[in-house]
Amino acid sequence: MRYVVAITGASGIAYGVKILKELPGERMLVISDMAKKIIPGETDLSVKDIERTADAVFDDHDLFAPISSGSYDFDAMIVAPCSSSTLAKIASGLADTLITRAAAVALKESRKLILVTRETPKSAIMLENELKLARCGVTILDANPGFYSQPKTIDDIVAFIAGRCLDQLKIEHSLYRKWH
Repeated sequence: MRYVVAITGASGIAYGVKILKELPGERMLVISDMAKKIIPGETDLSVKDIERTADAVFDDHDLFAPISSGSYDFDAMIVAPCSSSTLAKIASGLADTLITRAAAVALKESRKLILVTRETPKSAIMLENELKLARCGVTILDANPGFYSQPKTIDDIVAFIAGRCLDQLKIEHSLYRKWH
C-alpha cells in the first residue's frame, strides 16, 4: 500500500506525525511552509525528524513530483492537520501547491482522501466547503476525540484521532480501545 500524508499549517501537527508513523507500507510526505513554522512551536521535533519517518519526502512547491500525476498510483491521501485554507483550496479545485494538486488527483482518480480538520468554531463557509467535499466522497475527520477510551494523556487523544484515520483505511491497529 502507498500513502500520501500531508501536514498543513493548522494546529495539530501531532496528528499528522502519529498517522505517518502508524501507516504500513510506503509513506510519502509533504509538509507545507506554514506547517514547517508551526512544528517547533507544537512539538519537540524538527522538520528533518518528521521527514525521516517517511519513505519519500516531496517539497510542497514541486508540482512535478510523482504524486501530482494521476498516472502515479497511491492508495490514499491523508491531510492532517488540514487547515481551513487547504480545505477551501481543495473544495474549489485550486491545485496551486503539491498538497492541493495531490488532493485533486485523489479526487479525480477516486482514491481515498481524508481531511483531518482542526479548526473550531467553524464558519458557514468552512462547513459548506466540508459538505461539498463530503458529497464528493472525501472523508472529513474532525479532530474531535472520543472519551469512551478514557484517555489519560495528550498522546492518548492524538492516538484516538490517528486510530480513527486508520479505521477509515481499514487498517488494523490498537491505538485506542474501541467501543464495545
